[in-house]
Amino acid sequence: MYELSKIRLLLHILNWRLHWGSQNIHYPAPDLDNPKFVSPYAAASQIPDGSVIATSGLAANQWAAILHWAIRASFENTGHPRNLTVVAIGGQGARGRVPGSLEELGLEGLCTRFFGGHLETFKSYLRLADAGKLELQCIPQGVLAHLIDGQGRGEDSWVTDTGVGTFVDPRVGRGTPLFTNQQHEQWVSVEGDKLRFRLPKIDVAIFNAPAADRHGNIYLKNCAIIAETFEIIRAARKNGGQVIANVGLLVEEGYDRIAVPAEDVDTVVYYPGTEQVASVPHRSYMPVFTTKSDMPREKGIALLRFVNEVLRITPVRRPIDTILARLAASLFAESAPRGSLVNIGVGLPEEVCRVICEAGLYDDIKLFTESGVIGGLPAPGVFFGTAVCPEKMISSLNAFKMCAERLDVSILGVLQADSEGNVNVSKRGEGAINYVGPGGFIDFSTSARTVIFVTSWMFNGKIASKNGRLHIDSQGKIKFVDQVDEITFSGKHALNKGTNVFFVTSVGVFQLTEQGMMLIRVMPGIDIQNDILRKCSMRIVLPESEVPVVASSVVTGKNFRLNMKKLTDSECTTEPWAGQTGFII
Repeated sequence: MYELSKIRLLLHILNWRLHWGSQNIHYPAPDLDNPKFVSPYAAASQIPDGSVIATSGLAANQWAAILHWAIRASFENTGHPRNLTVVAIGGQGARGRVPGSLEELGLEGLCTRFFGGHLETFKSYLRLADAGKLELQCIPQGVLAHLIDGQGRGEDSWVTDTGVGTFVDPRVGRGTPLFTNQQHEQWVSVEGDKLRFRLPKIDVAIFNAPAADRHGNIYLKNCAIIAETFEIIRAARKNGGQVIANVGLLVEEGYDRIAVPAEDVDTVVYYPGTEQVASVPHRSYMPVFTTKSDMPREKGIALLRFVNEVLRITPVRRPIDTILARLAASLFAESAPRGSLVNIGVGLPEEVCRVICEAGLYDDIKLFTESGVIGGLPAPGVFFGTAVCPEKMISSLNAFKMCAERLDVSILGVLQADSEGNVNVSKRGEGAINYVGPGGFIDFSTSARTVIFVTSWMFNGKIASKNGRLHIDSQGKIKFVDQVDEITFSGKHALNKGTNVFFVTSVGVFQLTEQGMMLIRVMPGIDIQNDILRKCSMRIVLPESEVPVVASSVVTGKNFRLNMKKLTDSECTTEPWAGQTGFII
């Protein structure tokens, strides 16, 4: 049965790849005697020049692709709409590889300003920015969610400690503009020991939803994420703007609970190819991404990994990566009590999640994604932001609110770390084209009680294992330096808040302390003096006693076990969505 499922997926991927650029921007509106329903091109033509457009979605999920194509075509044909500002909380680009993403708006003169948290996937925008044709503004995802939510109540700013001590803090870095030499407006200011962020007023909201009825009521049944749908609608409504819904199904009234009433929607674009997730239209949705899924978790995650392998989305993992993931998982089990709410970042943290779940701890923790999907297993690669067999779905805003209240552990990746415990994940190199952005990293690392960073010790080096011991076969460029190129995580701010901060590497584990970066565990076979201290420019503190050696079971995997701490009476045992308001699936 599993092999048959793989064959079906292969055929699905082949069909998608052959037709992924196919679209009909003039697809006729259904004959429903309702002027709300229009063609994609007609909807695009209604957008005024200079509009501030907000979208909803994360990665390749919830793209309003037919509207992206229609807006682009309208501009190419008529020169309008033009000079648009695009606001996207989640990274909805495709690195220039897949048509239909928000990158379709990355044309000179069409989009001239962009606000986002994760920028790396928007290659068309980044190229325009490097050419001086587009203004890039970078604001953490959670902050953007709160700003959009505030606009729905008539508020024009939000004050928070999120971002203090990082590059968005004008006392430390450049603030929100990616380029400070081009006189772009600053959208953050210092307010005491906090920061005040602002955002231009949203006047067009565009979102993808599964279905609409003939009256224009919108339904979210069988969606994979909610993301920012409700927040961008409320903001556009409050600001006197317009709301455009792109749906994949026409249904009878009463099909499900109404998510967005018709009076809150100005325009509905029905298009059968509108997707639930990448490659999968709503009309043939994948149940595994819904709260009604009955597929076994293990089968679901195996099938999604298979898709990512075929598409070559996820990197091929080496044996040292598995060892590193086991080390991080063992530290996690020691640090986190049962019932913990846990956020998993992309890359190596996903491997840590795999080890944790394979060790039988899945039912002892609650995982979630920044799109608002709670429970289940976070989906990898192209499906990032969704989950396999999720329990509940809330908006991304409520996910960030939930984190501020009770995020126990965040497991995150690293590009660079330094002597002060600062971390850079946002800047890979010079120029916009090499800029990543923080995504939700700043929000999660600020909210979490414990942060576990997971990273290889060096770029392009080679570490081998033999008989339960590690050996550095070839030296690469070490990621741990005296000072990072850009501060995405402030070690000083974390210490002031009392956050527990660990760095799990392929040579050992460091803990951020008042004395500095302390080596608290070393991998078997690694020489502290020759392999770490003499090779690393980061200032390292050693404990007064001998540094403990990591158990050989972490290296070999033999007899590797994980056991979590029991909950104390004072620790939270309620479901993480308890107390959250708004639409919950």
